Amino acid sequence: MKNDTSWDKVANWYDKHVSEASDHHRDVIIPGALKLLDPKKGEKIIDVGCGQGDFCRELASRGAQVVGIDASKKLIDIAKKRTGEKYNIHYRVADAENLDGIQDATFDAACSILAIQNMENIDAIAKETARVLKKNGRLVWVLNHPCFRIPRQSGWGFDEKRKLQYRRIDRYMTEIKIPIQMHPGAAPSINTWTFHRPLSVYFDKLNSVGFALNKLEEWVSRRTSKPGAKARAENMSREEIPLFLAISAVKT
Repeated sequence: MKNDTSWDKVANWYDKHVSEASDHHRDVIIPGALKLLDPKKGEKIIDVGCGQGDFCRELASRGAQVVGIDASKKLIDIAKKRTGEKYNIHYRVADAENLDGIQDATFDAACSILAIQNMENIDAIAKETARVLKKNGRLVWVLNHPCFRIPRQSGWGFDEKRKLQYRRIDRYMTEIKIPIQMHPGAAPSINTWTFHRPLSVYFDKLNSVGFALNKLEEWVSRRTSKPGAKARAENMSREEIPLFLAISAVKT
């Protein structure tokens, strides 16, 4: 992750949003990722793009030996503060494209939770992740679903005639670097970046560095709409259009 994609400038907002406000993280992402990764006591696990360390702490609470890396020093500082002395988690500021100082075949498992879509050089990231994993090491990537959640290139629509809410997709096959206004009302000039890629890119990159993909899961929202004219359509669309994609693979 390069300097212009760092989340330093939005670290405090992101920490508050995820740790205090996101029911998606609490109800969908964290339990789903834990089930897929299946951490064991004593295993060494690396969280690539760990942010403020929420998932690191979940892994450590299950007895794993955890290393969390992130390119944002501010997010790593928040992770250390939130973790305190409760868990022995090693946090470090590091670029996912170049895991200097980590020996080959060190970890039993690796994960990246809602971070891989914000990293630019996926070739180098996949290669470095494979390098630090042991043979038969497990990998889980969780990301915003690239088929349905493309910033500025997708959105909700409502068909009045059929009384159905639908998802409009304007571009899918083209890889795009997209600026994101993290809090447009308070600071419209502050952007970070996300990188849209079609599903085939993720599969090809992992396969090219020796991963065998063994599972794909698509996760929907657990939210429900308040009673109203469109509530039924909104609730039905939530059950049919997944927000998140989870990829599980093994290093062969």
